[in-house]
Amino acid sequence: MPNTVSPIAEEEALMEYEPSRDMGWLLVRPWIWIPRLLEIIITIFSLAVLLLINSRSPKKENQKELANKILVSITNLGPCFIKVGQALSTRPDLIRSDWLEELTKLQDDLPPFEHEEALRIIEHELGSPADLLFEEFPKEPIAAASLGQVYKARLQGNYWVAVKVQRPDLRFIVRRDLVIIKLLGIVGAPVLPLNLGIGLGEIIDEFGKSLFEEIDYKKEAENAEKFAALFVNNKAITIPKVESMLSSHKVITTSWIEGTKLRDRNELKKESLDPSLIIKTGVISGIQQLLEFGFFHADPHPGNMFALRGNTNGMGHLAYVDFGMMDSISNEDRLILTGAVVHIINKDFAELAKDFQKLEFLKEDYDLSRITPVLEKVLGGSLGEEVNSFNFKEITDQFSKLMFDYPFRVPARFALIIRAIVSQEGLALRLDPNFKIIAIAYPYVAKRLLSGDSKEMLKILMEVIFDENGGIRIERIESLLKVIIKESEDQSSEIIPVASAGIKLLFSKDGSLIRNSLLMNLIKDDRLDAKELKALIKLLRKTFRARKIAAELIQKANPMVA
Repeated sequence: MPNTVSPIAEEEALMEYEPSRDMGWLLVRPWIWIPRLLEIIITIFSLAVLLLINSRSPKKENQKELANKILVSITNLGPCFIKVGQALSTRPDLIRSDWLEELTKLQDDLPPFEHEEALRIIEHELGSPADLLFEEFPKEPIAAASLGQVYKARLQGNYWVAVKVQRPDLRFIVRRDLVIIKLLGIVGAPVLPLNLGIGLGEIIDEFGKSLFEEIDYKKEAENAEKFAALFVNNKAITIPKVESMLSSHKVITTSWIEGTKLRDRNELKKESLDPSLIIKTGVISGIQQLLEFGFFHADPHPGNMFALRGNTNGMGHLAYVDFGMMDSISNEDRLILTGAVVHIINKDFAELAKDFQKLEFLKEDYDLSRITPVLEKVLGGSLGEEVNSFNFKEITDQFSKLMFDYPFRVPARFALIIRAIVSQEGLALRLDPNFKIIAIAYPYVAKRLLSGDSKEMLKILMEVIFDENGGIRIERIESLLKVIIKESEDQSSEIIPVASAGIKLLFSKDGSLIRNSLLMNLIKDDRLDAKELKALIKLLRKTFRARKIAAELIQKANPMVA
């Protein structure tokens, strides 16, 4: 009889996911993959039948029972499937509310593994028993998730730490299931209602690589320290401190975060926390990660984020945990994405089509004149007249339909980016059903543009201010200023920093491009024409009215002054 233990030991030495190698490794071991494949197929088929029969039942008890069966089925299938369930648990717009309550348990309320096994792993990984490494170590975990379980332990004095211990044989289990999922994806792709533009297998491979990074806790520790450095000057964001001497590939120890999980709006209010301020911090920090830092948390579900007490400059305090699933985005992609946000808001669909082409959502040789009117039809109606009418989920749904008729494709490198954005919006919708991600995203981008804090921002700002003939785009500048002011309750707090940053940019070395373009705008057909420049000055005077700003500052300083 074949030895079923040796593959586990074999896998322990393999720290990365390599699709071709792992496919070959599993296929020559039919005693491993055939029983597991049958188990997966039977579970999915049984669940599909239950959903078909009972999903439309009006009885609450039936739906609660069905939700529990979904939870149990996903849990029993293991970590890879739990990760999919976690993503669904952040989407109140996709999943029924009575199912959602059960699915949120996938985040950190899963069955734990044996405590004795956790102690054995700690001793093997860190070189000493837990009771010698910690002054106080509990007899059971405080939470259990898909990849490990967490203990609240105490080091010296009153310093509490979170000790995350990886589930036994996890690397073997994940590798096996990824190969089987990929096989199912390749076989099922032709009959699935999908048109991704690339093979489903490539998306699964991208997921597999990120998942293997997530189960290497040394990599997670490096990610946490890098992430903390990015937000070191941001008082609204807290990142737990990694205890390197008590961390390894399968154990990670960090400072303990005491906060409220972002599961329920009423729970936050009960703790005297403002959901809108927490959402604002989460969304802006997410945008910073994608468009400013180029390094982002790809798994922002409610189990990985905590609301903390206090606020700084109108921003709620937020803590991130679990830095296993992180990803990077290139400087070029960041610049194009930032420009795409501006092009969407300005309804510049010809430029937006070019953005899609640069990002490889469209082939390089595709005739963009065919897609521009389609983008206008899809996005123009969704935007309406107001910035905050834009809904990311609604747009992704419409693009999914477009993929059948037009050659859009999803580059594999964008799989985690889209997942992070959709999860972020889903989390925010959970706390505020009326939330619109672009309503916060665009004011942030607008402020960065007007401050010109990098060469890439200056380049996009030039596109906003001037057209291809050097003319001043008054309407776009007005739109840019309006959205900053409209989205702020305290206008002076927004106008003054933007005005000072704009003036500083205009008279700086980098601002020479803007100054030269403004001067060139005065000369048209070999004669002076100050019409557009006068219109710009009039707009700026209207926006930055000194008396109004001064009055608001006085009112802010002394509320008794009428």
